Amino acid sequence: MVDGNSNEYFPSFAKKNVLEKVINMVHIELQDVCKSFKGVPVFQHVNVMIEKGKTYGIMGPNGSGKSVFFKLICGFLKPDTGIVRVDGKEIGLNNRFPDHFGIIIERPGYISNKTGFQNLKELALIKNQIDDQKIRKTMERVGLDPDAKQKVKHYSLGMKQKLALAQAIMEDQQTLILDEPFNALDRTSVDNIRQMLLSFKTEGKTMLITSHNQEDIDILCDHVFEINQYTLQQIK
Repeated sequence: MVDGNSNEYFPSFAKKNVLEKVINMVHIELQDVCKSFKGVPVFQHVNVMIEKGKTYGIMGPNGSGKSVFFKLICGFLKPDTGIVRVDGKEIGLNNRFPDHFGIIIERPGYISNKTGFQNLKELALIKNQIDDQKIRKTMERVGLDPDAKQKVKHYSLGMKQKLALAQAIMEDQQTLILDEPFNALDRTSVDNIRQMLLSFKTEGKTMLITSHNQEDIDILCDHVFEINQYTLQQIK
């Protein structure tokens, strides 16, 4: 009789394959991360693993640290202690902002006297990976007219939010970090952006989303973390 707890008949190559599969599933990892500002703690000993291809909701009241959490993941802030890894590479050790991330954390600083299309064109030239047609299609997808002559300084808050979404997705980024992506959007625009994000889920993109609207979280997210007592607690 074989002992059910024995590893004698579990081949080493099988154990290796299982371990590799688990490692490959982990896209973003925070290991014992602490962060404070002027002695005031925001996070203490945070341990979180984000799987590839899943959508995560990050909840918490204003000032709880949602934006700080996103900035730590992107390498915009460094933890006081602990490690942040993306695809197994530690952020901050010759590895800054992950190239495949698309983000909305704080509204981008646009060139106010240029149109939305002109602003996105300027951003696209940094990597030079997409053409004008791709920019146009992205603007249309979020509900903006690429041919509009209106300068960004005359945009409404909702239009600026759509432009922020366009810059986050236009280069087909596989990981989206979206802090309040539905802010200032009307009902029709919210429904449109929700459908767009749901389509990204079927494409296997990884998404981290904050929203003050519980309905957004319920519809979009596979897993939900709540910031509480300086850490992230999984509630779904």
